Amino acid sequence: MKKGVLLVNLGSPDSTNPKDVKRYLDEFLMDPRVIDVPRWARILIVRGIILNTRPKKSAEAYQKIWWEEGSPLIVLSERLQEKVQEKTTLPIGLAMRYGSRSLKKGLQQLVDQDVDEVLVIPLYPQFAMATTETINVKVEELRNAFFPQLKISSFPAFYNKPEYIDVLSKSIEEHIKNLDYEHLLFSYHGVPERHIRKSDITNSHCKIDGSCCITPSKAHEYCYRHQCFETTRLVAEKLGLKENSYSVSFQSRLGFDPWLKPYTDRTIERMGKAGIKKLAVVTPAFVSDCLETLEEIAMEGEEIFHETGGEEFTTIPCLNDRDDFAQLLAGWIDKWRIVDVDKAIA
Repeated sequence: MKKGVLLVNLGSPDSTNPKDVKRYLDEFLMDPRVIDVPRWARILIVRGIILNTRPKKSAEAYQKIWWEEGSPLIVLSERLQEKVQEKTTLPIGLAMRYGSRSLKKGLQQLVDQDVDEVLVIPLYPQFAMATTETINVKVEELRNAFFPQLKISSFPAFYNKPEYIDVLSKSIEEHIKNLDYEHLLFSYHGVPERHIRKSDITNSHCKIDGSCCITPSKAHEYCYRHQCFETTRLVAEKLGLKENSYSVSFQSRLGFDPWLKPYTDRTIERMGKAGIKKLAVVTPAFVSDCLETLEEIAMEGEEIFHETGGEEFTTIPCLNDRDDFAQLLAGWIDKWRIVDVDKAIA
């Protein structure tokens, strides 16, 4: 069998035009693993409320961070794909879960190269229902409908793999080693608390009570909250960060249901009011800089920090197309070329 790889990221609107943003948000927010309520309720919330108010505001936010080449997330993903392709002989495809660069197109491009076995790599270090799971479910739907001949495997979450922690830690260290900062904030994308409980394969472990994430359990294989805290712990250990010099928060909440806490915006505000003058923020749930890192953190976060008394606010870039990150992915891919996916990441 001829093997190929499909890198998958979130996606982006085709442009900053409100119509394109609205089309993108409709596909994204109508995903039952993103807003996990009955379809009638999702239609009411998304098409009855959100899409009548949010596209214009989101379009303005995209305009602030848009590059000449296009969406930063798309451009950076393409650069990463090119670098990984240079480091391996297997065909490397790229697709987005949402938007015009679809999963179907990505799979078809590999099939057109006579590939009949595909490794799907969700570009998310931590597993979440609204990221990794929705990619895997959609890929399986497409396989059944259009590519029944394909053998497809999915790359597991790599949040705690030593080689990933090495690359992430090196990236952070390069940006803070000459930085006179007082606190390092690890800001992860938030999810509703109910997503954590729905992903609990034991149906009993995840209580989000401050102790379950550090108590060994099979549930951790699919627990986004645990995986975020574990990534932070491992990086802090690798970098020798002192206790109380770093913390974890969660950003980008939507709606009124309880999401993972503490919230990033309120954390930044609290730190400014507490007298912290120099704050650095890293966003390890993202491998590519995007709206959530370039606008929500680097712009809105900095504004909040300055308004509450903070002075120096530093945003640490995502891994993007770093050579060592591309080499890490290529190494895993080459191992998969000769063994199965579980052994490739072991």
